[in-house]
Formats: sequence, structure tokens, C-alpha cells
Amino acid sequence: MESPERVQQAPGRTQRVTAAMVASLAGVSTATVSLVANGKTQGRVSEDNISRVRQAIAELGYVVDGIGSSLAKGVSSIVILVAPDISNPFFAKVIAGVRESLGSEYQLLLSVTDAGEFPRADDVRKLLALRPAGLLVDAPNAAFLEELSVAGPLVLLDAPGLETYAPSVNLDVAHGARELAAHLAASGHKRVAYVDSVTGTATFEVRRAAFLDEANSCGISVADAHIISTTIDVGAAAAAFAAAWPDWQRAGVTAVVCGTDTHAYGVLQEARVAGVRIPEELAVAGFDDLPYSATSNPSLTSVHLPATPLGLKAGEQLRGLMEGRELEQPQLTLESSLVVRGSTA
Repeated sequence: MESPERVQQAPGRTQRVTAAMVASLAGVSTATVSLVANGKTQGRVSEDNISRVRQAIAELGYVVDGIGSSLAKGVSSIVILVAPDISNPFFAKVIAGVRESLGSEYQLLLSVTDAGEFPRADDVRKLLALRPAGLLVDAPNAAFLEELSVAGPLVLLDAPGLETYAPSVNLDVAHGARELAAHLAASGHKRVAYVDSVTGTATFEVRRAAFLDEANSCGISVADAHIISTTIDVGAAAAAFAAAWPDWQRAGVTAVVCGTDTHAYGVLQEARVAGVRIPEELAVAGFDDLPYSATSNPSLTSVHLPATPLGLKAGEQLRGLMEGRELEQPQLTLESSLVVRGSTA
């Protein structure tokens, strides 16, 4: 491309490419560069100038500073997703759903912590300095939401009992938990142990409470001493089960229910090490129905929770709020279902 002014750059030195540099190379104004870069050329920029600007952009490697331009308008195109444990495979599927719903118009920023912890409200508030277009909070608890007290578009995911705080998309985890208790009772189990998450979020409280309530109604005993908590990690769950199993075995425990499939994988792993036959001596079940649960040995009975649709619906709800639309159904609930496999058969 020929131009009266060429952009010069010192050898070996990286320089941020600006709209002014593109304009200089293309021989147009910076306003024209902005129109072309943002796809607003119709009836405003000639085909020749569009071609010149695009060629200059390609030659210089210019990238539009979408965040900066949005901040200048008072809001960015960033959407923040607050999640308690990114190492949990369930959240990867949730994120995929969120990204699909937001499309290319928004950039997704994750706020996460180490396993077993939940992001602090203070840390999330610091991110609000970016003036996000909206906020998604996955599996929160009431204390976090009270402390956060955020203004602007907000949607909660998997937050049973917290619907008064904001529009939400929930999973009917209680239904699946009750189905699981009834299944174990029908299989003849009388004493069951429970491996819970340490996060203390509402979804885990609801699934545990629903299971314990139905188990009691079905004549299953779940003693306090047979309820333990650990991080959502295979190794941590395996270690916790190894420590608890001798006492559980002496007490006649014949089934272990886990708050997530990840916990259940740890129990299955350690049970094999201990020579415990699954399901002949011990039945094992979880929540989530992760892909590996269908192919583990034995395959894992699990409460199916639709992770990708959860993220997809939450993203759609948030997008509606960000674009100023009134939500037809501010509160949505997605069904759960029990998938019976070899670990309890």
C-alpha cells in the first residue's frame, strides 16, 4: 500500500498499534478507522477507504480496544462469572453454556478461587471497577450475596433458596436427591454414609438435606458420624474415605452418597485399593453425571444435572437484562434425574 506517511518503528521494539497509526498508513481520518473497525461503514465510508483501512489493519496488526472504548461510555462489554471452584469439571460445562449464550459481543471474565473456597465479596468488588455489563454468580451462599450487594444486571446460577436476591436459573437438585434415596432404599440399603463438599454453598445444603429427609422417610439411617466433608477433589475424597471407611464398615454402612461425581471417583478409587467390591459390598453414587461417570469402572450412578443448559439459560437471562429487556420468567428451574448404573446395581 502506498501512502504519503509510513509508520516507522524502532527495530527490536514492540509498539502498541493505534488507530492514528492505521489512519496514517491508510491516508484517512481516525474517525474512518473507527467506523471500519467497528463495522459501521454503511452509507458513511467509501468502498475504497474501507479496503485501504482493512489492508492497513492487517498490515499493522491493529486490534480494537473494545474494553477501553466501552469504559469511555460508562460500561464495558465484560461479563464476570463468579464460580467457587474452577477445578470442578461441572463448571467447565457451565462456562461453555455461558459462552455460547453471550456470543462474540461480550468477553467472559472468570473470578475463581482455590478448591474448597469461595471468592470474597471484596475481591469481586475490585473487578467491578472494570464496569462490567453484567455479573453471573454460580452456586453462591446468602452471606456472599449480602456482602456483595451489587447494582446492575445480575443473574444467579444453581442458587436454591436465594431467588429473592436476583433473577436465577436453578437445578432441581432436591428432586434428584430424593430419587437417589428411594433407589437405595429399594435396593435394600439401611445404613448409608454421605461425603459432602466443604464450600457451604446453598446447592450442596439443599441436595444433602433433601437426601437425608427422603432417606429417613424410607427407613435409611445416616448417622452424623457418617457424614464427612472434603474439597471437590478426587485425591481429597479418596483420603477422607480411607480414614472413615474402617468405622463405617464396622457400623454396617453399605452405601456412600457423594455431593459430586468428583467425590465419588475418589471413593471408588480408594475402595478398589482397600479391596472393597463395588457394588456387592458397597454401593456408591454421586451428583452431576459427568461424562466419565458413564465409563468409569464400575459406571457411576449419578443424579444428572444439566450443566451446559444451566450456563446457557443463565447467559440468556443476563443478556436480556444487559440489553434492557424485561424477563418473562425471572426464575427458571431445570430438571434433574437419577441415572442408575453399575455402582449401585
